[in-house]
Amino acid sequence: MSSSSSSSSDRISLPVSDPQQKGTEQRLFKGSTMTSRGAYAAVSYMSCAVMLVLFNKAALSSYSFPSANVITLFQMICSCSFLFVLRRWKLISFSSGDADNSTRFVSLQTLIHTSPLALTYLLYMLATMESVRGVNVPMYTTLRRTTVVFTMFVEFILVGQKYSRSVIGSVLLIVFGAFVAGSRDLSFDAYGYSIVFLSNITTAIYLATISRIGKTSGLNSFGLMWCNGILCGPVLLFWTFIRGDLRMTIEFPYLFAPGFLIVLLLSCMLAFLLNYSIFLNTTLNSAVTQTICGNLKDLFTISLGWIFFGGLPFDLLNVIGQLLGFIGSGLYAYFKLFGK
Repeated sequence: MSSSSSSSSDRISLPVSDPQQKGTEQRLFKGSTMTSRGAYAAVSYMSCAVMLVLFNKAALSSYSFPSANVITLFQMICSCSFLFVLRRWKLISFSSGDADNSTRFVSLQTLIHTSPLALTYLLYMLATMESVRGVNVPMYTTLRRTTVVFTMFVEFILVGQKYSRSVIGSVLLIVFGAFVAGSRDLSFDAYGYSIVFLSNITTAIYLATISRIGKTSGLNSFGLMWCNGILCGPVLLFWTFIRGDLRMTIEFPYLFAPGFLIVLLLSCMLAFLLNYSIFLNTTLNSAVTQTICGNLKDLFTISLGWIFFGGLPFDLLNVIGQLLGFIGSGLYAYFKLFGK
């Protein structure tokens, strides 16, 4: 009996978000509003996001793969496969109520409960891909930085979340910095702007839905990822089929090239870690914190991309705007950490 208890306690498990224990977790330090796990989740997200962007820039672009939707589909299939194996091996659970010796997944009722998450993810994905085509890069970056405002508004509507004046001020500084950075190119395209703002709205709704369903479904980050993949996978497969993306993939000349397969596998693994960190960060912290981390990640991505790849002309206004955004994000982090 004691040996069984010992083996159960020594079992390796991966960190997850448990909404029922969130209020009792250890704070990062006295007076902080962020838990230690919340801080680790935020740093993990930014690290994974920067690595994935740089990796895709360095490797995937050289193969000129024709369909981003198929890459997303591969990543989703790999994600569900990883979760299935980890759950079968009892290394993870999908909810806080699972026993250590349980290998069950989720019920149909839980899948139905999480269906709004899958719907918002599909809308977010489609709007984001379309928004890239609508406007040029400087204005795309500028307009996407306003996502944090939409996220704050959606969180207020859905869960009644209110923010202090200091937090609102730091967010306004981020938005102001974004417009300074893109002020060299203020070309107006009504359709393009509309699509980017639609992308901002769907992103805000998606992140707020993660936060809301994460607290009401009883699922942890792995459970939310599993439900999202199971529901979105078939839809994305059908979408790639009717658009002809699957046919283009079959005709892709490097499809079975060892180098491309290695790149694809590593991309899927990084995407799995990135999605996990997004769910973990959003459920442990908040949708706004996740958006702010995205802004900080952008700064590091731009800086490292300029160092490793070059090709970016020097623009003083762009540098000033990026610095303002970084200062705003840093102030938000300070207010979050010290409970201002």
